[in-house]
Amino acid sequence: MERDDDIIDSLLPDVDDAPAPAEPSRNSESLDEEDNTLRPSFVRRVAEALEAGDDETVYNLVEPLHPADIADLFELIDQDDRVKLARAINDLMGGEVLAELNDHVRELLVEELEPEEVADLAEQMETDDAVALIEDLDEEDQQAVLAEMEPEDRAAIESALSYPEETAGRLMSRDLIAVPEAMTVGDLIDYLRRDDELPTEFWEVFIVDHKHHPVGTCSLSWILRAPRSVPLADVMKRDQTLIPVSMDQEEVALRFQKYALISAAVVDESGRLVGQITVDDIVHIIQEEASEDILRLSGAGDGDINEPILLTVRTRLTWLVVNLGTALVAASVVGMFQGAIARFALLAVLMPIVSGMGGNAGTQTLAVVVRAIATNQLTSSNTIRMILRELRIAATNGAALGILIGLGTGLLFANPLLGAVIGSAMVINNLVAGLAGILVPVTLDRLKVDPAVSSAVFVTMATDVMGFFSFLGLAVLSGLA
Repeated sequence: MERDDDIIDSLLPDVDDAPAPAEPSRNSESLDEEDNTLRPSFVRRVAEALEAGDDETVYNLVEPLHPADIADLFELIDQDDRVKLARAINDLMGGEVLAELNDHVRELLVEELEPEEVADLAEQMETDDAVALIEDLDEEDQQAVLAEMEPEDRAAIESALSYPEETAGRLMSRDLIAVPEAMTVGDLIDYLRRDDELPTEFWEVFIVDHKHHPVGTCSLSWILRAPRSVPLADVMKRDQTLIPVSMDQEEVALRFQKYALISAAVVDESGRLVGQITVDDIVHIIQEEASEDILRLSGAGDGDINEPILLTVRTRLTWLVVNLGTALVAASVVGMFQGAIARFALLAVLMPIVSGMGGNAGTQTLAVVVRAIATNQLTSSNTIRMILRELRIAATNGAALGILIGLGTGLLFANPLLGAVIGSAMVINNLVAGLAGILVPVTLDRLKVDPAVSSAVFVTMATDVMGFFSFLGLAVLSGLA
């Protein structure tokens, strides 16, 4: 029987032959040690060398950087210098750098490359990263690049592109290790030693049946610690989280978060193992989805500073036009009370306070609810409880603000009735804000509309309209105006 240290040695690369890992240049003069970003002085030196056409200096400056830092450099220099930089550091522009690049920056650089160059880069990358590189190309360019790739790589990417965007099928990697459950630990170790085509980085081995359906997993720690004669069926973990290829990437991220997964098997409609998703992919997804929801609430689009200006203007202007329409609705409510405002001009001074505070309260509730929906904390089973909770919060906040603004207004203008009117309107509008802040996103979610995209418009309209209507209406009913 092989000794334990021999088993461990069999799974580790030979020290003399193994390539040295790429070390981030944390101690170099290029990085700021406090926030681990490229120093402005370093970026200026690169830009000046590019301007002078000194490619050798550019190369010497960039060569020590980690691929992620090279990607950051592309985003920090002027757009006109990015192609120059790519040409100056040509042999450093590998798949690792492209995988780290911002989507808009990568698209600009890829447009300057020939199809065979893009194909060479894609073949250096993991399948999911290669798909991200190719999927943004025009159909004609996609076919040109795929035609230059090796048949096996081309088939993997074409298969991934056949799945809808932002699904597990697009996200998954096909580089995995799957073995039959009839193997023993020793058989597996020998297999891992023998086959040079296997992935070099992995955390667990997937165990499959004769139909290639995943039946369990074995982590590397179990394999290293188990005797060679033990069947895999005796040490594998049978409970596993399987990811359907059609599952939305946001739901995939939630499963990783909920079950603390390092990797998970991806299965097709028939239950066959077709790929795996690892936690490093999920980190990007969580960041993307969180940023996406926040930016959509404000109508700012992708919010990417590298996004083309015309695309940004078009996205923001669309929602600004929609907001203009809702503002006109609120203005029409004010127009209904223009006679009262003319008789008591102080109403025009105070009414923005009511609508503004209601808008802030509605935004607070909206942010909490959208996040709860995105993380599956808010479901049909606890919606009523959530509504009642937010109403209690709105009533408490409204009462506190109403008393504060009512007393202040009454004392400042020596008019207790005016204080009572604005205090009452504050309570009413806070209740409306709380109710709208939860009902609008929940309703949109039930209608299969992304609540992060359009909720803010409706909530703002509700608080503005009700803020003006309640304040001015109470002023008229009380005989104040």
